[in-house]
Amino acid sequence: MNSSTPEDFSSARYRQLLWTAFTTIVVKEIRRFTRIWAQTLLPPAITMTLYFIIFGNLIGSRIGDMGGFGYMEYIVPGLIMMSVITNSYGNVVSSFFGTKFQHSIEELLVAPVPNWVILSGYVIGGVCRGLAVGLIVTLLSLFFTDLQIHHLGVTVGIVLMTAVLFSLGGFINAVYATTFDDISIIPTFVLTPLTYLGGVFYSINLLPEFWQGVSQLNPILYMVNSFRYGILGVSDIHVGFAFGMILLFIGGLFTYSLHLLNTGKGIRN
Repeated sequence: MNSSTPEDFSSARYRQLLWTAFTTIVVKEIRRFTRIWAQTLLPPAITMTLYFIIFGNLIGSRIGDMGGFGYMEYIVPGLIMMSVITNSYGNVVSSFFGTKFQHSIEELLVAPVPNWVILSGYVIGGVCRGLAVGLIVTLLSLFFTDLQIHHLGVTVGIVLMTAVLFSLGGFINAVYATTFDDISIIPTFVLTPLTYLGGVFYSINLLPEFWQGVSQLNPILYMVNSFRYGILGVSDIHVGFAFGMILLFIGGLFTYSLHLLNTGKGIRN
């Protein structure tokens, strides 16, 4: 466990050390996914373009309007959010597990830097990749439909909080993972089903009442609908409640992630 005295924190030199450590991790993470952009940025762009063509143009032309908007316009916010979720999660889980696998994690553990700085650095790295892919998908969507942001504050706030939340989720997955197979279990069997059932391609108002209630247990539903509200001004759920739930999840996951670092769970043993 990394520890520091109160005198250390009051030192300008120590604060500079913390900032240097934080920015070093963030820059390393950004360079990591930009250096292999053909594996990290290009595939999601191609995948989302196929979604736009198949679901938006081909199938959407037969479905018609959804929630008072054209089907393509309706699903674009969900597809952007889906790309942010998968890439922010994937960046942290692969990067931190790679650090464990290569045994370079020891360099971080012996450094005179608090664990919250290490955690924050990895999380911001995941946020940067999630936002980068989200921006790419947003630009691609402009070739298929017109986007007019209805609430800029809601749009920016929800995408940032979502990226932070799933970066923390990726960190926890990486801590518990013991093999490379372990880092794909959660995305495959948990994230993918929750994302597809999170209102990306449909309004839950189309579902029977029972299944509407079941859908409301899906946290991704709140993120997708809040982001859709920020862009289109429509949502199946209360946006204020969604913000509160996401902040609660972020607080819980950050606390637990920090606990895992402090105890060395899955790292020192």
